[in-house]
Amino acid sequence: MDFLSDSSIFQRLILGLYYTLYIALIPIIISIPGGFLFGFLMTSKNFYIKILCRIFLEAVRIIPIIVWLFLVYFGLGFFFELSALTSCLIVFSIWGIVEAGDLSRGAITAIPMHQIQSAKALGLNTFQIQVFIIIPQAGLQLIPAFINLFTRMIKTTALVSLIGVMDLLKTGQQIIETGNLVYPNISFWIYGLIFFIYFFICYFLSLLSSFVERKLDYRKH
Repeated sequence: MDFLSDSSIFQRLILGLYYTLYIALIPIIISIPGGFLFGFLMTSKNFYIKILCRIFLEAVRIIPIIVWLFLVYFGLGFFFELSALTSCLIVFSIWGIVEAGDLSRGAITAIPMHQIQSAKALGLNTFQIQVFIIIPQAGLQLIPAFINLFTRMIKTTALVSLIGVMDLLKTGQQIIETGNLVYPNISFWIYGLIFFIYFFICYFLSLLSSFVERKLDYRKH
């Protein structure tokens, strides 16, 4: 365990953790407004819009994230100059918008119809109903779901190492490769440390989601 006293190892792991959180945080910020917009489109009464949204939703869900990463990085990257990090942000943002959109659709359709009818009776137009009636209520209910989505994104970032992004897992692998000859058991400790880092972050977010959900249930009563 002498290698654990090497501060450069922890500095590299912290840098890898930074990229892991960066790849998850930026897409979730994009996914919140994008998901609301996609959710409203999914509730549209226009048949063609609903069909296109459903096809897009199923295409993103059915095809594994790693395949999308390869398609964007090696496919679009052939026509455009896309770095591995940019490709990850694109894929995770699209995935986040789709998942957040489906969650938003459920929250929007769960709002009692009599509230919308009452708002119309008071003279509110469609835009005002969405801004003052639908979005505030749906937004509150979606907070725990968005936190869970953020947790899923953090765990899924482990895939980005396959296209060369120096995330937490990729950094750990490089540390093991460079120190394996000197410290034969280094892989056990490094992977164990990475495990606890992922566990700590995801468990904290899980507790936060449960706390917010309990608060929202309390508000209902």
